[in-house]
Amino acid sequence: MKILKSSKFKNVETEKIVKEQVASIIEDIKINKDEALKRYNLKFDNNDRDVIKVSKEEIEEAYKQVDSEFIDNLKVAATNIENFAKAQKESFNNNFEKEIYPGVVLGQKHIPVTSCLAYVPGGGYPLFSTALMLIIPAKVAGVKRVVACSPTMKDIAKINPKTLVAMDIAGADEIYATGGVQAIASFTYGTESIKPVDIIVGPGNKYVTEAKRQCYGTVGIDFVAGPSEVLIIADETANSTYIAADVLAQCEHDLNARGILVTTSEEFGKEVESKVNKMLETLPTKNIAKPSWDNNGEIILVKDLKEAVDISNEYAPEHLEISTANNDDIIEKLVNYGSLFIGGYSAEVFGDYVSGTNHTLPTLKASRYTGGVWVGTFIKTCTHQVLNKAAINSLGPVAVSLATDEGLYAHANAARVRVEDK
Repeated sequence: MKILKSSKFKNVETEKIVKEQVASIIEDIKINKDEALKRYNLKFDNNDRDVIKVSKEEIEEAYKQVDSEFIDNLKVAATNIENFAKAQKESFNNNFEKEIYPGVVLGQKHIPVTSCLAYVPGGGYPLFSTALMLIIPAKVAGVKRVVACSPTMKDIAKINPKTLVAMDIAGADEIYATGGVQAIASFTYGTESIKPVDIIVGPGNKYVTEAKRQCYGTVGIDFVAGPSEVLIIADETANSTYIAADVLAQCEHDLNARGILVTTSEEFGKEVESKVNKMLETLPTKNIAKPSWDNNGEIILVKDLKEAVDISNEYAPEHLEISTANNDDIIEKLVNYGSLFIGGYSAEVFGDYVSGTNHTLPTLKASRYTGGVWVGTFIKTCTHQVLNKAAINSLGPVAVSLATDEGLYAHANAARVRVEDK
């Protein structure tokens, strides 16, 4: 392995001060509820709303502020996301009951959670696409109460109209104009105006991420997300312009985003780097993409695709693109990624917006143990059992003996009273 371009990126723990600040806000929300929520909304977002819940009139106003082409494009994306989510839901059509021992019938059911919060970031960009990615799978899963929230715009105490329209098209049952730690805490513990939810999904800044981490347990979460990342495996047959464009598409997310190229061709790697630098000259988001590329970007030269696969599996990237002469030769060997994009035309940007797969994906090597948000995020697989007297007579003594061996005598008695009951 040879490093053509190194990375200064460091995966550091959330700073102690961030943890303390987040913990303080959460505790304040738990005690003071709406009063604290409104106070932090005003402090962090200049949001002076007295009524946090978005009204039907506000949603109608938002539609008037966006053009028809935007609405049509959202509907195309929403349809693809919904169709893919429905295909995923079909994999849950396997509730069953089975007699696995004489008189013992076991089964499982797939049950949607009752409520969820789709947290849609505001920040520097109105990430309206995230509204579709979070709300639609929850609705398809069968969640009865799908709530959405987003920070308000800095100059006006309203959610960005594009985001609000996306939330409505996606099918949110309730929408709230709030964000940040205060929103996570409010939907975890509840306030006078906000009913808590069962699970919170969606990305956010380091404060939102830390809030999700601290609230987990009281509420479910999708995962703790870090900076966005893409790793691209390419050989000399790949299109260097495509690859350079894809790297920069990732880098413009934020200053900590990562774009990584793993290639078997030194000439190709240098060509990509040259084109990245050329594209940066005229890129409107150069102020973010350039330092991101300079500080976190990597180009790694490997001797063969086997080494490329090993590196990719070690990195466990959020997005993984492969563009080689024989993609099928390595697909089955790739096991750690949030979402896989196969072939030169399958750019990560299509997954971000319109192809139908979800773009809310695990980062910071979390793809070693979890995938991204999907219909299954909102569904619990629960088991049940039915035993008859014959099963009790057969298995009861076994249960009594095992429980006694563990020193759990009340457990043993619970089985014994059924064995002895004639």
